[in-house]
Amino acid sequence: MRNWITLLFFLLAAFAVAGIGGYATASSVQEWYPDLTKPSWNPPKWVFGPAWTLLFILMSVAIWRAWSRCRDQGQPSRSLLVLHGIQLGLNALWSILFFGLRRPDLALIEIFVLLLFLLALQVRLFRIDHTAGWLWSPYLAWVSFATTLNFAIWHLN
Repeated sequence: MRNWITLLFFLLAAFAVAGIGGYATASSVQEWYPDLTKPSWNPPKWVFGPAWTLLFILMSVAIWRAWSRCRDQGQPSRSLLVLHGIQLGLNALWSILFFGLRRPDLALIEIFVLLLFLLALQVRLFRIDHTAGWLWSPYLAWVSFATTLNFAIWHLN
């Protein structure tokens, strides 16, 4: 039972970040973002909600699996949790910078830092649990795509 409660905690943490991002994004999506010049390959706005929902679930299950494996094997998991906490904070901060403050330039710098943390976690997760590493991969791919999109929007505007 404790293991399932821990998964719920990871899910709640991820969706708290989603809530922060949603709050930071809400007004800008309607008032500012539509007026920006975007590349032709910019996804339609309806894609982002389902994509992030799935990514937050996969991310939470991945970190939960790795944490559970560390706990079961008596390995330290503190650094894993710290990295995860930092990347969650960086994820929320990107939304605040890009949409809340309407600063794609600062968001671009920040998302590169986020990518470094995601890569570090990707390597760590694969070492701990291959399934967790694969579950983390779509998140890393999406943020890589988001970095490219952030750059394009910054460059075009």
